[in-house]
Amino acid sequence: MKTIAATDLPALLRPGMTVFVAGSSNEPMALVDAIGARPEAAREVAFMQFPLPGINRTDFSALHDRATMTTFFLTPDLRSGYAAGRVRYLPMHMRTVFDYLRTAELDMALVQIAPAADGELRVGPNADFYAAATTAGTVVAELNRGFVAPAGAPPVDLAAIDYVVESERPPPTMTTPRIDATANAIGGHVAALVGDGDCIQTGLGAIPAAILASLADKNDLGLHGGLIDDGGMALIKAGVVTGRAKTYLPNRHVAGMALGSSGLFDWVAQRADVLLAGADVTHDARVLAGIDNFVSINSAVEVDLHGQVNAEAIAGRQISGTGGAVDFMRGARMAKGGRSIVAMTSTARGGTQSRIVEHAAMVTALRTDVDIVVTEYGSAKLHGVPEAARRQALIDIAHPNFRDQLAHA
Repeated sequence: MKTIAATDLPALLRPGMTVFVAGSSNEPMALVDAIGARPEAAREVAFMQFPLPGINRTDFSALHDRATMTTFFLTPDLRSGYAAGRVRYLPMHMRTVFDYLRTAELDMALVQIAPAADGELRVGPNADFYAAATTAGTVVAELNRGFVAPAGAPPVDLAAIDYVVESERPPPTMTTPRIDATANAIGGHVAALVGDGDCIQTGLGAIPAAILASLADKNDLGLHGGLIDDGGMALIKAGVVTGRAKTYLPNRHVAGMALGSSGLFDWVAQRADVLLAGADVTHDARVLAGIDNFVSINSAVEVDLHGQVNAEAIAGRQISGTGGAVDFMRGARMAKGGRSIVAMTSTARGGTQSRIVEHAAMVTALRTDVDIVVTEYGSAKLHGVPEAARRQALIDIAHPNFRDQLAHA
């Protein structure tokens, strides 16, 4: 392992290289900025990343007119590059992305590590693909001393690191979303489907935040998913989430990444019971199947009358990515007492468009993947229900302005 300056990084790039850049809350921005300052180094380099909207803002294909980028999630910052053909979207579930990166023969990986409170170097605050990416031919790690690594993040194998660039900057934060009356109503309906001792998984946004807030009167919940945020932290602090009833890693709270306020990062730095793990643990159906009463809670763009879920496209236009929802849905289906819930508002575009539709514009999750759909108007049980009754159940939770139209369809 050799320590270099950030300005030395561009000289390591060569035309024809495939370079993976860690994303979400673990993006090595000192390394990204170093390449941005020497864009000629990106000539004929193929970059690869799983970015998070609003956090990872770099279109690597825009660094040079002969650079390209492969993304597993199409964020707003990548849309112009995607339209121009420089950015290539690769639809793939989170668990599959892990294996893909491990076998993709990456020439270089750019990652981030940080010192933990005990002085040990650890990954974080995102461990999703770290273990897979560090099989790359050359691994460059940004050693960020601007925060304390989560106490439960994986320790760094120094033998896997070729170069280290030191930096000091805070991790990216995400503000708490505003929860309105509609989100609160959805949160209440979902909370009614969650029992004491269940192990839950949620995502980002106002509806997941409302759901977590609605679980305050539950007991001994578990947490296993892709994310821990301020809402999850609040439930752990309140003694609602204890992990005591978990059948996999009891008394531990498992997530792929931490993302939220600066207070969240300070808190996870002291909590060894908050484990950050790779997608081969957080999203693996075989792991999830061993978690009794596992409840996956995800969102969608729309659900059609067959029960098919579109979570990534509007009118056939790609707006996000496949993500990890289907991994969780299928794991929940396999788990004893498991349930998969899709929670969303009944309308979009200021109430002018129904999210319950006749036919989904794209199918992210099959009609066999979803157990329950929830809107502010209630919940529709789909699992074990015949087609006609499924359709009626979905119509019943659509916005009243669209129910007649859907019934006619």
